[in-house]
Amino acid sequence: MTVASVSVATVLALAPLRRPGLPANLSFRLTLVLNEVPFLCICWLLLCTAWAFSQGDVRSVVGWATVGTAALTAAGLVVIARNGMRAGPVVERALADALGPDRRTRFASEAVAGPRRRLPLGRILLGPFLRRRRDVERTANIEYGDAGRRNLLDVYHHRSRPSGGPVLIHLHGGAYDRGRKNSQSLPLIYRLASQGWVCVSANYRLRPDARHPDHLVDLKKVIAWVREHGHEYGADPSQLFASGSSAGAHLAALAALTPNDPAFQPGFEDVDTTVTAAVCLNGYYGDYYGQGPESSPLAYIDADAPPFFIAHGDHDTVVPVDAARRFADALREVSANPVVYAELPGAQHAFDLFRSFRFERVVDAIETFAARIDTRESAAEAGSGQP
Repeated sequence: MTVASVSVATVLALAPLRRPGLPANLSFRLTLVLNEVPFLCICWLLLCTAWAFSQGDVRSVVGWATVGTAALTAAGLVVIARNGMRAGPVVERALADALGPDRRTRFASEAVAGPRRRLPLGRILLGPFLRRRRDVERTANIEYGDAGRRNLLDVYHHRSRPSGGPVLIHLHGGAYDRGRKNSQSLPLIYRLASQGWVCVSANYRLRPDARHPDHLVDLKKVIAWVREHGHEYGADPSQLFASGSSAGAHLAALAALTPNDPAFQPGFEDVDTTVTAAVCLNGYYGDYYGQGPESSPLAYIDADAPPFFIAHGDHDTVVPVDAARRFADALREVSANPVVYAELPGAQHAFDLFRSFRFERVVDAIETFAARIDTRESAAEAGSGQP
């Protein structure tokens, strides 16, 4: 039964069912873990096969057929693992296309910048589900609004509390009707916090008690909270990145494209809600439950759109990759700022849940993106003669 279940999941990871509804959802649920940590499944298959041989269970036609299936499945898992490792070159090219090569970046092509950052193989292989870091402190359940537990946020910062750290605000996914903070993109949050960033992961109101633009108002309130209280944790709110996963990416994109819009800031219209850039992972960019084009980020794209980093899996069956391509293309056509678009080979929805080969390289790229955006802004200010 073990070999059969892993075999079916492997086939679905390599050739996902893309029809909307149950087939697409089945592909996602059965392959979510296997697609990011295939080496664990390979080890499991090897142990099961070795156990079967030691017990003398491989003596019949069925036994040998099971061994053959395990071998083919292991080969498929190797392909899945290689797809995960291909994320590195893909994000390198995406950064170079949008920002140009730069010898100073820690994560550019080796031909330009030398060896890339070494992967934390021990953490990936031995602790893909362990996201915490000893040098990062989490301050949990801080109120930023009046909606109870749906208006709570967590702050992640280095235990030494260095000052002047950039800010990352992250919003979870869940189709706007489920999900919670402290669940998604934690490898990204902990990595940045360990580098001196101040990271904020927030809950927001969910359906059916809330609807658009209530969720966006909540994110704007989080930004307002950071503007007022971020310095208490060592943050520099002038460097503020909005990020999200799935529905959270929809929110991050909306917030980035509607800075200081009073329609989405009831009662705090005078607060600066601009963001430095947006980071969107496996995002949804369409209309909100039939509320019309004005509920989509596409409706707010203009030349002043901030820089965007967009990463999406080409095997995503929950939010098909075509939508991410269209959003990136629309931004590139209009925005005066860089748009990094990385289409990740073999990646399913929610690839950011685990510390994997794929997501480690995406996190590397986000670090480089943030550093390059900051460098570009500093150079622009210097050129304009501003103090």
